[in-house]
Amino acid sequence: MQGRACALAILATGLMAGPASAYTAYVSNEKDNTMTVVDTATMKVVKTVDVGQRPRGITISHDGKFIYLCASDDNMIQIIDTATLQVVGTLPSGDDPELFVLSPDGKTLYVANENDNLVTAIDVDSKDVKTEIPVGVEPEGMAVSPDGKTMVNTSETTSMAHFIDTESHDVTDNVLVDTRPRFAAFKPDGSQIWVSAEVGGTVSVIDNAKREVVKKIRFAIAGLRAETIQPVGIAISADGKKAYVALGPANHVAVINTESYEVEKYILVGQRVWHLDFTPDQKTLITTNGNSNDITFIDTATDEPVQSVTVGQQPWGVVISPQ
Repeated sequence: MQGRACALAILATGLMAGPASAYTAYVSNEKDNTMTVVDTATMKVVKTVDVGQRPRGITISHDGKFIYLCASDDNMIQIIDTATLQVVGTLPSGDDPELFVLSPDGKTLYVANENDNLVTAIDVDSKDVKTEIPVGVEPEGMAVSPDGKTMVNTSETTSMAHFIDTESHDVTDNVLVDTRPRFAAFKPDGSQIWVSAEVGGTVSVIDNAKREVVKKIRFAIAGLRAETIQPVGIAISADGKKAYVALGPANHVAVINTESYEVEKYILVGQRVWHLDFTPDQKTLITTNGNSNDITFIDTATDEPVQSVTVGQQPWGVVISPQ
């Protein structure tokens, strides 16, 4: 309890040093249909932008010029100019887009359409649908390999990770994971895919070459019931040495050594921590905390929380400018 009290004090007072470099964080707020823009150097809200209904998945073009935002209840993806913060176009996402991933070359956006049990591949330049790929029931988690050859989708109800060849658009492998997989992330070297299971309470580590689970990581936090520990978002450091896992209503982020698979630390953040993203310099990790309506800045050198910042209602996703 002493460590938890200390973390809470840090969150309340913000006494630790702030991030050294200035980037812009963009946060999708699911409940009030807004996107919050935050300066990462000052840790202050710069602007709140009205967007479509039930914004969830959010990402940014590799050159930092455009935000792509899933307006799930509008069945579209909005394109937002980062210079003007105006909606400048839409992409044909399919029904109920929730999460997506941009290919390494920045030309294709792969979208999970939860209600249609499909993955939609969209040509970003032409704004045309390239193909629709049938997957399992309630697709959500999306990841693409660093070489761009493999895309992984997780289906919540089928409890599988589906491996898709990005050239043929065929599902080549299906790997069973634990109940309600919500997110997938490749290691930077492409050797593994980490998949979180919200209800199962685990992270499955899948060997990309063998297409089989090589490790299941479980979590335990003193004073919390097991059913409150619900892994969702995953962020793996650029050097591949640490993985950070958002644990939902457990209100903590787990820090995992990717070589030993041991949980080295639990970081107290806001309520119902959902997703997270690194600043480009890897010095800061930002989490979205849906039930406390804030985001938390984490210093990755110490793995301590720095400060929480109030945003919109039920923040869901976060992405940070590449420069």
